[in-house]
Amino acid sequence: MLANCRYGAIGLCAKDTPAREKCTKDSATRQGAVAKGQRVPTLTAIAIGVTMLRFLVPVLAALLLLPVGAQATERERLGYGRLISNDSIGEFRDRERTGSYVSSRVWGPEWTGRLPDRFGQLIELRLGVELLAPASLRRPRPGSRPWAGALSAGVHTHFERDSVEYSVGAAIYATGPQTHLDDLQRGLHDLIDATSPSDRVLDNQIEDGFHPTVLVETARSFPIGARTTLRPFVEGQAGIETFMRVGFDLTFGDITRGELLVRDSTTGHRYRVVQNTDATGFGFVIGADMARVSDSVFLPSDRGYDLTPRRDRVRAGVHWQGRRASAFYGLTWLGKEYETQPDNQLVGSVRLKLAF
Repeated sequence: MLANCRYGAIGLCAKDTPAREKCTKDSATRQGAVAKGQRVPTLTAIAIGVTMLRFLVPVLAALLLLPVGAQATERERLGYGRLISNDSIGEFRDRERTGSYVSSRVWGPEWTGRLPDRFGQLIELRLGVELLAPASLRRPRPGSRPWAGALSAGVHTHFERDSVEYSVGAAIYATGPQTHLDDLQRGLHDLIDATSPSDRVLDNQIEDGFHPTVLVETARSFPIGARTTLRPFVEGQAGIETFMRVGFDLTFGDITRGELLVRDSTTGHRYRVVQNTDATGFGFVIGADMARVSDSVFLPSDRGYDLTPRRDRVRAGVHWQGRRASAFYGLTWLGKEYETQPDNQLVGSVRLKLAF
């Protein structure tokens, strides 16, 4: 029974303590649910919602501290964007950066096709979910990535000065069993009859924690001809993962021109938040970046993980815009993140929007 203790309290469980009783009850509940094939995704969703509220409050408080003068009174809701990424829609496997979901809601002055020129005029509330897993969900080999689930909530502002675009934000990440993302993944996998992570994998997951994170990106767009734009960028982050990154995005076509796009942290794809529906048809994007990562909560050095000297990403995607609907599909090649990672990875990203 000790091997099934998800709390890692082997020393405590060896004694007759409340921790032993809690671990025993948790393992029995989990094993019983697996044996009966019963999962309650609704209850798991409620638990996730409660966790989100615990650390969303400081983020909302930050929103209340933003300027409340004339600029604030002119804000209106400008748009909403989201992106789903999963390796199952990329290489049809379930490992490493296995799944993520990000959504953004933006408020600001009337959209003119360009960013405002002042910090804090345009505000984005961004919510995210990310799952990371070893290459084998049942019997990972030594040196495999630990399972990790992360919930995030952040506030970002976007502005432009002297043709340079800035994105500045802060977020709080919650990790560990408190997020109940382990239960969510097992429940969903049970529903579709897919392989679920074993007790051994989940017992070794990244611990409970809250991780404040700050992120800054600067970029500049250079037109190349009438319908092509090159956008190099520099990005820095400190918190859940600490890194410096440089890269570029190359866009072909009129789709996304005059829009607000924000960058997904997992793939680097920029997804549409404020859309211009005047242009219809297809648009294409390719991009690449490299990062120097100095610290990662997902790959703790005290567990013996050595980060790779460089973390690379290469991506390509296609946008489609109709009169009452739009869609996006993209692929991202992710290089190795730690020295014992078995292989590189291919992740797919999708977004569909319908207007009724």
